[in-house]
Amino acid sequence: MTIEKTFIKDLLIIHPTVFEDDRGYFLESYNKKVLMSKLDVEFLQDNESMSHKGVLRGLHFQKPPFAQAKLVRVITGSVLDVAVDLRKDSLTYGKHYKRVLSAKNKTQLYVPEGFAHGFLVLEDHTIFSYKCTSYYHKEAEAALSWNDETLNIDWDIEHPIISEKDKIAENFTNFNTPFL
Repeated sequence: MTIEKTFIKDLLIIHPTVFEDDRGYFLESYNKKVLMSKLDVEFLQDNESMSHKGVLRGLHFQKPPFAQAKLVRVITGSVLDVAVDLRKDSLTYGKHYKRVLSAKNKTQLYVPEGFAHGFLVLEDHTIFSYKCTSYYHKEAEAALSWNDETLNIDWDIEHPIISEKDKIAENFTNFNTPFL
């Protein structure tokens, strides 16, 4: 397993070691000992979603004291994965990072607390998996608008399929970050 830094502090790309032969492949998707040597986090909950091409989920986060760090990956299919830095004192506050995660490339993304996270599904029947460092709390959930002009994220889609709650998500220009 190798860990690669992004231009946003603490946002990391994880490349698992993949062993392939004519039978298929094997990889460790999570190894606490390896990751704990790089990250001081403990994952408490695993989540999984299945979505069809064109679905956009996000940009979601949990407010403190229930903020979550996430380790995300795709089991089948592919997504355009996006993380937005919401840490007020960060040099990259309001900046985003995006990357294609797929079953083929097996790349994972570590999204620390203080980030909004979302993804656009690029293939039908995509299964997305994520480990979280805090349990879900409905009263702490929040979202930013996926198409906010200030964030200027190029999702390369005009009319994604989004949830009702994502249709009314807050604009970044009106956002007062709880991540100090």
